[in-house]
Amino acid sequence: MFRAVFRLSTTGARSLAQPRLCNSAPVASRCYSHAKAETDEEFDARWVTYFNKPDIDAWELRKGMNTLIGYDLVPEAKILDSALRACRRLDDLASAIRILEAVKDKAGNHKDIYPYLIQELTPTLSELGISTPEELGIDKL
Repeated sequence: MFRAVFRLSTTGARSLAQPRLCNSAPVASRCYSHAKAETDEEFDARWVTYFNKPDIDAWELRKGMNTLIGYDLVPEAKILDSALRACRRLDDLASAIRILEAVKDKAGNHKDIYPYLIQELTPTLSELGISTPEELGIDKL
């Protein structure tokens, strides 16, 4: 009985010590998603459509902005335009100002992005009667 155990243990130890020759096949990359990649235009159109829904409520507006700000990008001016118009339809000035603050925060160290967006959104902001955080003086708090 001990002889069988000893024999199995020595062959097991020998097989661990000997290098195995194995055929190295090229590593295949796996594609886990069969969905096509969304282009920038399709992404923008999806979010513009989301915020242009006539029956959007305050929760959907906040959820959409939360999701949008969570992406690794600064939203385009046309997306922000439709989000600000949704705020106006909901008569929610606080959300509109929060959107502008979130975009400024999202722009981060890139000092040219936020002024560009404000420049692009100026007609919409004046049409809707929305002041920027800088105009309200809350950017210094």
